[in-house]
Amino acid sequence: MQPAIQQQAAERPVVLIPAYQPSPALPRMVRELAASGEVETVVVVDDGSGAEYQATFEAAAVEGAVVLRHAVNLGKGAALKTGLNAAVCRFPGHVGVVTADADGQHKVQDILRTARALAANPARLVLGVRDFLGDVPLRSRIGNGLTRAVMRFVTGQSLSDTQTGLRGIPMEFVPELMRSQPTGYDFELDMLLRWRDARREIMEVAIETVYIDRNRGSHFNPLLDSMRVYFVFLRFAAVSLITAGIDNTVFLLLHHSWASVIGCQFASRAVAGVFNYSANKLEVFHSRARNQAALPRYCLSVVAQGLVSYFLFINLSRLLGIDVVLAKIAVETALFFASFVVQREFVFRGKRR
Repeated sequence: MQPAIQQQAAERPVVLIPAYQPSPALPRMVRELAASGEVETVVVVDDGSGAEYQATFEAAAVEGAVVLRHAVNLGKGAALKTGLNAAVCRFPGHVGVVTADADGQHKVQDILRTARALAANPARLVLGVRDFLGDVPLRSRIGNGLTRAVMRFVTGQSLSDTQTGLRGIPMEFVPELMRSQPTGYDFELDMLLRWRDARREIMEVAIETVYIDRNRGSHFNPLLDSMRVYFVFLRFAAVSLITAGIDNTVFLLLHHSWASVIGCQFASRAVAGVFNYSANKLEVFHSRARNQAALPRYCLSVVAQGLVSYFLFINLSRLLGIDVVLAKIAVETALFFASFVVQREFVFRGKRR
């Protein structure tokens, strides 16, 4: 093979279709993709669909697909990892893998559009994003909107469609995804979190929004299957509530016997901070940051937030004539969301477990 031809082949991605009880249109999709000349091959993973679907997979193989099989249903994430492993082993020098769903919601022209975007941007994760206009099922509209909002707050990523299954994945990133633990739909969410932690760019490509029979054939629950990102914030909230309890209890005890309010503030914050730092680092952000780097940043953020909190609750207490403890609780509650962003972006930035 001549170098120019080798270069051209390497720019063609592999298309990966995880399939559980797929649509009868799957063989036609494989045929059109193979005939386009824009993809290297199509890998279809039968995720334990059962004997009644074997004719569909056999027809896909006749159309040129490489069909891999799970004996039982293991979940979409497991099927994706099986296909990704096959792609990186068989085509290690190629630009990457384009994943698409088997339920007919991704049109061939959109899959090819994503493939071309990946070939032109081999260092970016490419997302085929829907606009959610028109007759969109309510659960899909609410689920994606809620996950977008929570994802933006929890990770700092502003994405148009967090739940799309049409993605262009650089081949160099595939080994990192193979280490991902989720085996269900949350694998795709974990992909976004890992990409974000790697501080790499995401490219969005507009695709058509297609829902067949109002998405009744989908095995995906937009709310329940997005709980992974929600739990990050819920864990932070739980740790913050415990920390607030420790902080305010110590402050209240010291306030009755110590005249210095600012002394009580820093003493209570120091006691609560020991618990908060350890719990957030290990259980909330799963940070791999070294203590030598993260701890000074944490202390700096605590001191800064403590000063802001002290200034606000002292003045709030004076202006409204309310008890200083009640004013402190009100101010700390308001600073809760700011604290999450500071710890996510400043204290525990970098790779996570």
